[in-house]
Amino acid sequence: MGPAMMTNQPHEALEALFNLAEQAAKNAYAPYSKFRVGAALRLSNGEIVTGTNVENVSFGLTICAERAAVVRAVSQFGPQIRIEAVAVANLNGLPSPPCGACRQVLAEFIAPDAPVVFSSAEGKRTMAFSELLPLGFAMKLQ
Repeated sequence: MGPAMMTNQPHEALEALFNLAEQAAKNAYAPYSKFRVGAALRLSNGEIVTGTNVENVSFGLTICAERAAVVRAVSQFGPQIRIEAVAVANLNGLPSPPCGACRQVLAEFIAPDAPVVFSSAEGKRTMAFSELLPLGFAMKLQ
């Protein structure tokens, strides 16, 4: 699995989180791509928040499931949220790790060693967040 925090995440807990992501994908608004994605975040306060992709005819305005979940988590619990685990699933049977934009947004709220489970060509794959975004942008003000 990877770094220390991932060993603290029971397989059953990550499987349950992935199942919630699959459930969220059923609510996707994807009339253009038909690529229906759901995400589930387990927060440090014990809450689980889901999101789904919402497409737009102006495709650049589409929001991914992971970003929708982060926005929902901040809206519900405030900017101090911290993410302990992420699951991303789709109903198309295709690989769907978080895209680059979603990885960067997740980086604001997630520990580097938090597990991310997602659909891959081999089935489900779990990686530490730092493996998904090894050189994420960070701004350090003086």
